[in-house]
Amino acid sequence: QVQLVESGGGLVQAGGSLRLSCAASGSIFKINGMGWYRQVPGKQRELVAAIISGGSTNYADSVKGRFTISRDNAKNTVYLQMDSLKPEDTAVYYCHAGYIYTSGGSTSYSWGQGTQVTVSS
Repeated sequence: QVQLVESGGGLVQAGGSLRLSCAASGSIFKINGMGWYRQVPGKQRELVAAIISGGSTNYADSVKGRFTISRDNAKNTVYLQMDSLKPEDTAVYYCHAGYIYTSGGSTSYSWGQGTQVTVSS
């Protein structure tokens, strides 16, 4: 089993910043990619940002220039630095990872439990 543990959510005023962290633990041989998604009630979960093992990143248009995803491969941890936050960024943020177990096999996937981010106007 691989677990993803998120931290760093909370309440912030518009224009403020938050930093989310997600640490992966378990029988991991290699993490291929990690990312952050977000979801608000009544809407589908959407990709916010992702980073693959080579360091390439991908961002939703709505967060480009404001959010930065980074990764510490040694710690199997991904971060999401969120600056210039807007009320529309309010959501539950979920960490996602694709990885290969130490026992081998094809890529498996896990989700974190989610962390609430609330941006007040």
